[in-house]
Amino acid sequence: MNTMADTKSSNKLLMAVFWLYVLVPLAWGVTNTLIQAMKLFG
Repeated sequence: MNTMADTKSSNKLLMAVFWLYVLVPLAWGVTNTLIQAMKLFG
């Protein structure tokens, strides 16, 4: 009978997974860019 609450909690979990799917490669790219820039300018 609590399907609405279950759906909301699963949607939050799904959103968290998708954000991790986006943010992890983004953070990796930014980190590598900064490392390469430090080599270039440092």
